[in-house]
Amino acid sequence: MTDTSETVEPLGPAEAATRASYDTVAADYERLLRAELDGRPLERALLTTFAALVRGPGTRPVADLGCGPGRITAHLAALGVDAYGIDLSPGMVAVARRRCPHLRFEEGTMAALAEADGALGGAVAWYSTVHTPPEQLPGVFAEVHRVLAPGGRLLLAYKAGERVRHLDRAYGHPLSLDVYWVPPGEVAGLLGAAGFTVEALLIRRPDADDGPRAGDQGFVLARKAEPGAGAVSEYRAWGAPAYAPTRAAAPARPWSAVMER
Repeated sequence: MTDTSETVEPLGPAEAATRASYDTVAADYERLLRAELDGRPLERALLTTFAALVRGPGTRPVADLGCGPGRITAHLAALGVDAYGIDLSPGMVAVARRRCPHLRFEEGTMAALAEADGALGGAVAWYSTVHTPPEQLPGVFAEVHRVLAPGGRLLLAYKAGERVRHLDRAYGHPLSLDVYWVPPGEVAGLLGAAGFTVEALLIRRPDADDGPRAGDQGFVLARKAEPGAGAVSEYRAWGAPAYAPTRAAAPARPWSAVMER
């Protein structure tokens, strides 16, 4: 999610739909997902590892891109990270500021961040790109790369697969959103093309706590290459087996259950 009412550049259709939808669901989204990380030991371990890589004396701040109501921002701050949040939805930013008045939250778009070149020591995009059409991901990854300092890390959570689903209801509200699943190899390749070195790839299969058609969840830890260093851009460069997505069990239909971005 991401963009500000002060932004002079007009939003594209996907960003406009995302902002309107998350403005609508902001309060219920926060309520429904408030304790979601409590039952996710794997996700907590990934965030803990990321925190260990980006915190410490002399490190630059870390941006939670598409922060929503600030639950990941707050989790990182509790781990000792100098974290702040950026989100497209003014409604989400308002909720985050109420929930975490001790932390900083701003409106902004991942497609055109206000941060200066090399300003950040790290960035988290926790399901923040799932409403971004895949053809727009190169621009988003290039922008994140721009604002990271050399050696800065990106932790990306996304939906792994190769499909798109339209939602007309989620979090108890009518809305209009497209959700994109992207193959891990494509994500790794796009990150490499943007100048990142992919350090770790992980796929979590859906479990009993996921929605009925949540599908596979993908996670990538990537580093902005130091000047003169090459970036690994091929998923199979690690000798990993070809990815086979979990097949959805239910027939295609609008998903009205709680959806995690």
